[in-house]
Amino acid sequence: MATLLYEIGTEEMPAQYMPGILKNYRELAETKLKEARIPFGEVKVYGTPRRMAFVVSDVAARQEDVTAESKGPSLKIAFDASGAPTRAAQGFARGQGVDVSDLVQRDGYVYAVKHAEGKATEGLLPGILDDILHSLSFPKTMRWADYDFGFVRPFHWMVALLDDKVIPVEANDVKSGNQTRGHRFLSNRLITIPTAAAYVDTLEKNFIIVDVAKRREMIRQQITALGEEAGGHTAISPDLLEEVTYLVEYPTALCGQIDEKYLKLPKEAVITPMRDHQRYFPVLDDRGRLLPRFITVRNGSSEHLDIVTHGNERVLRARLDDAVFFFENDRKKSLAQHREALHTVAFQRGLGNMFEKTERLRKLTAGLLHATAAAADAKALDRAAMLSKADLVTGMVTEFTELQGIMGREYALLDNEGETVAKAIGEQYLPAFAGDALPQSTEGRILAVADKLDNIVATFSRGEAPTGSQDPYALRRQALGILNIVAEGNLHFPLRAILKETLEGLPVKVENEAKLLDEVADFFAQRARNMLLDKGIRYDVVDAVLAAPGLDDLADIFARADALAAYLDGTQAAGSIQAFTRVENISRNNVVETPVDEGLFKDAAEKALYDVLLQAEKTTAPLAEARDFAAVLAANDVLTAPVNAFFDAVMVMDKDEKVKNNRLALLNRVKTQVNQVADLSRLVMK
Repeated sequence: MATLLYEIGTEEMPAQYMPGILKNYRELAETKLKEARIPFGEVKVYGTPRRMAFVVSDVAARQEDVTAESKGPSLKIAFDASGAPTRAAQGFARGQGVDVSDLVQRDGYVYAVKHAEGKATEGLLPGILDDILHSLSFPKTMRWADYDFGFVRPFHWMVALLDDKVIPVEANDVKSGNQTRGHRFLSNRLITIPTAAAYVDTLEKNFIIVDVAKRREMIRQQITALGEEAGGHTAISPDLLEEVTYLVEYPTALCGQIDEKYLKLPKEAVITPMRDHQRYFPVLDDRGRLLPRFITVRNGSSEHLDIVTHGNERVLRARLDDAVFFFENDRKKSLAQHREALHTVAFQRGLGNMFEKTERLRKLTAGLLHATAAAADAKALDRAAMLSKADLVTGMVTEFTELQGIMGREYALLDNEGETVAKAIGEQYLPAFAGDALPQSTEGRILAVADKLDNIVATFSRGEAPTGSQDPYALRRQALGILNIVAEGNLHFPLRAILKETLEGLPVKVENEAKLLDEVADFFAQRARNMLLDKGIRYDVVDAVLAAPGLDDLADIFARADALAAYLDGTQAAGSIQAFTRVENISRNNVVETPVDEGLFKDAAEKALYDVLLQAEKTTAPLAEARDFAAVLAANDVLTAPVNAFFDAVMVMDKDEKVKNNRLALLNRVKTQVNQVADLSRLVMK
């Protein structure tokens, strides 16, 4: 068994590309080796800004042998009466590349059996590695000099080793060898890799921490320790930690000073330029207040760290001076006065400006508040909707777009708009990404839902709904945001009515309004389906809930799915579902909407089922009103025995048309009763 190494050395690659590149690199290595029938052990990928590499352990010396068998014509067709091969047999053998005398006779047919002996791995690897190189995909590629082959960044060296033997690979005049490059500043020279297995240790001795997990943990430990030394704790966001990990090859953290005068700014106005523009980590005290310290990570050693620290302090000072200027200039007007400038900010093509959007949000939030009957301050909600977009025209948000909503909140507080108004403005864009915090105030939830609904319906009205992987307006993320908000906040509203109200508020005419509303409702249903499947809810439970008659409440989808999933784990479920399936099977194509007539009952089983049905309807009505779906499902179990007794005792399709229709009407009413939570016919029971 041998160890295989393939490293591609490049100019600095974008940090945000690296996780995807390494994932693709690993998958290609595994796929291409498997396709070549070369047994191997573990595939490990490594990467820094200047290199990507994989190391494969336990690579077999040869391919696995393979035996291929192809079925040919039947014996009757393959041979004549004298046993001589016919043209059919000869043609089949020729097509398979075997002699006709080598055809195998079995089960009334002839077979061509070909055995291929595995080739030496070393001879196959040049083609495999070249295939991997040319199969890598990137968000964007570059071409340089006059080469046709593009790559994420120009590459300058390749290391390809099977143990200590160089595997020849060549592209764009770069030939593989056993030499790599060290750190740009700490070991800027050619480094010989003696064997593939020695790759990681050799690079580490030359100031390259090529193991991504190890480099990430080094950074975490260093910045955590510096935060504690500064008297607080380092605020580590996973995305920033990941980005910094791919910006350096040999990390050394350092702690710099922030002038106290900048701390008079709102905390986020300092943190955003620091984190999003300079890739610095803020330091907070135990109460979450910003300390006059920042932490960053240098790509190098601790030598001359004081000079590097001073340079970073100077750069940050310039950034924060800009923030102070924009903040002070913004404060010359109130947030309400800034709102007038929204007339000059377009919303979407043909859909007016942001001032008009805020007016729509005022109406839509009022409608949502009425529909949800939520406990909220209607006056504060209206004020928040009116001021929701005013910060978009401030200098701070124009310069630091990540602060939209946040600066609106801070300016509202400074204008004495009140905590409720300010909080709702700050929460309107939440959640901004997967896993982000959700709005916690009722006013914030309603404003966030209204804003996202307006965006979604507006974009659909222009015929620009997401297709395939294309979603330029992030509508899927916004729909998921709404679903998460209503589920956590227990916000209930009639979806179709609110969508219609949203559409009517837009300055656009739609030819087929009903079709558009169906498309948006289906869009939400698909997002809800994906969310439930990600939670581990059975696919048939999800299908049953989404097919529930009259379902028009997004928050109910999740409550119903949880209740049905829990119900199916109980002892009564299997028997009840089996009985209710019998009802579904006979009533599916026999819908009768006439009332049930007790005078047409001919068997005691009919009367017994009807009496239990009336009691079940009476019992579940308040439970359904209270959205106690678990209790509704449990209460309907009383119908199981009467349903079974009914089918045992009567023939539904009676010769008397009135009796038959009355029995079908009874079953249709039972079906309606048992399907209050979900369409139980969609369930797949073992």
